[in-house]
Amino acid sequence: MSPPRQVSRTTDPLGAPSRRRQVGIFLFDQVKTLDFVGPAEVFTEANQRVDGYDVRFFSHDGQDVVTSMGLRVGVDAAAADSGPLDLVIVPGSESAPQVYRPEEVQTAVRLLAARAERVASICSGAFALAVTGLLDGKSATTHWKFTGALATAYPSIDVRPDSIFVRDGDTYSSAGVAAGIDLALAIVEEDHGADVARSIAQLLLVYMRRSGGQSQFSASVRAKPARTSIAKAVADYIHGDPTRAGSLADIAAHANVGVRHLNRVIRDELGMTPIQYVGSLRLDVALGMLEAGDTVGQVAAAAGYASPIAFRRAFAARYNTTPSEYQRRFRTTGVGVAEASLQTRSPLADPIDGAVSPR
Repeated sequence: MSPPRQVSRTTDPLGAPSRRRQVGIFLFDQVKTLDFVGPAEVFTEANQRVDGYDVRFFSHDGQDVVTSMGLRVGVDAAAADSGPLDLVIVPGSESAPQVYRPEEVQTAVRLLAARAERVASICSGAFALAVTGLLDGKSATTHWKFTGALATAYPSIDVRPDSIFVRDGDTYSSAGVAAGIDLALAIVEEDHGADVARSIAQLLLVYMRRSGGQSQFSASVRAKPARTSIAKAVADYIHGDPTRAGSLADIAAHANVGVRHLNRVIRDELGMTPIQYVGSLRLDVALGMLEAGDTVGQVAAAAGYASPIAFRRAFAARYNTTPSEYQRRFRTTGVGVAEASLQTRSPLADPIDGAVSPR
């Protein structure tokens, strides 16, 4: 693990030297509240353990902003009055990428980034860094529902769609909403070490390192819906009996088409081979059973896998987590039952593992 990052001294309004890192968070109309409140709470909580951070909020003109939930939020100053920063954070918005297109917004982002040692985006805030050229030639991530649009609009960016957060040099990006807390914890660990970051995570009742990537949260966790009669026939064939060990020829015969035609139709419609589609359909059955509380052994047998081991391998390859972990996280909220005992144990054992090694 690399040593804690060295901090440059700044000066407070009375002229006294300060060892605190200056964190600037850029706010704008329609910003998503949790995208900036979550990271801000992490840095503020860190001050209970170390004299670590001053968190300040900026807008392009120093005026209040109204969040996506209608909350009016005051800021400390205009971006032009920020002074030097150790870190600037640009949160996301459901109105991305349009919300980052106004010239005054882009000017503020460029100005804050130029004054900061590190730049970070939360959720769709990646579009703000992209449109201002701050992600050119770099790796980055964003909320799963925006990853395709980001990759298409900015092909020079290496978009990592399954990452919770990505660090590329002094540029950071995170997936949506709560992933901003993950990123903030990672930055605290970088600045002050794993013990401090771990204690903050424990105080906030969050995991210091969550299992798997963001694909497990994605709407695309389910098999793509069939549109044509041929794809629907394949789906009906598998859902009718997931344990059926049909060959490609059997599937084509059920759809009343030839194998070559089946391959072409499924590839054109769903962007995958028929065998891959069958695999996604079986995983779709498995997800529903896991969420209903069935055991891994029951799921493997009912979803057509040769063994629980084969099922675990297929599941991990697709979702980057285990069936048991997925079930524990998504089966129920656990209100009023044993799962509500999170506060009685430490959820944190491992140091944060970033998605991309620094260059």
